[in-house]
Amino acid sequence: MAADECLAAAAVDHGGLVIRLYRWETTTVSLGAFQPIAAARACEAIAGIPVVRRPSGGGALVHGSDFTYAVAVPKRHVWGATPQSLYDAMHTAMIDALAAWGIKAQLATPHSEADKSFFCFERRAQGDVVTMHPSFKGVGGDIKLMGSAQRRLADAVVQHGSLLLNSNADVDPTVRHVGLADVAVSRGIDPGQFPDWGAELIRGIAKTLGQQVEEQGSFLEACPRGLQARRERYAAASWINRR
Repeated sequence: MAADECLAAAAVDHGGLVIRLYRWETTTVSLGAFQPIAAARACEAIAGIPVVRRPSGGGALVHGSDFTYAVAVPKRHVWGATPQSLYDAMHTAMIDALAAWGIKAQLATPHSEADKSFFCFERRAQGDVVTMHPSFKGVGGDIKLMGSAQRRLADAVVQHGSLLLNSNADVDPTVRHVGLADVAVSRGIDPGQFPDWGAELIRGIAKTLGQQVEEQGSFLEACPRGLQARRERYAAASWINRR
């Protein structure tokens, strides 16, 4: 979370889109910025699992079997003007990547009955990546494969997104969500043949923008006001329990 604040500063300095890709070493629940900590404590299915709080909104995510990205753009960027612009750009790039491997997905329309669900993958926001399959019935009859949430700063926009690769075995079955591998197997596709989805996502973004991908040194080295102070703030109980 601290690194993603630094990512926003890097986007402003760079004058364009910057992205980082990562996985979680340990199963962890990240709460949306506005979710009450009491809701997490009341959920027995995630008891004992570490909890952190994102600066972005949305529902709780169980990390550990997902691929996660953080992207930042200056507000003056073509994808920074409105929240939906960045959502749709990132999600459409992933839909195109999935289609190339036989997974047909589309942008979701919201389902009002899911708006108050605790978990992100039980919600449906405008532009989430969903797929249909008769064997798996989620909200509205679809399965959510990827969702994102934003934080809009004074001069930049930071967006987190998660592509659920596998159902997470570290949580109670009642709160496990169907992953991409489950969908692939049900369609006769070997998920072991899948590519690096992060690389596919970046390739799609670059193609849409008509730009080349540049890999540079760590953006954290130039992070204003220091990374350590930000780490301490996000790790503090005052932040995690702020709501």
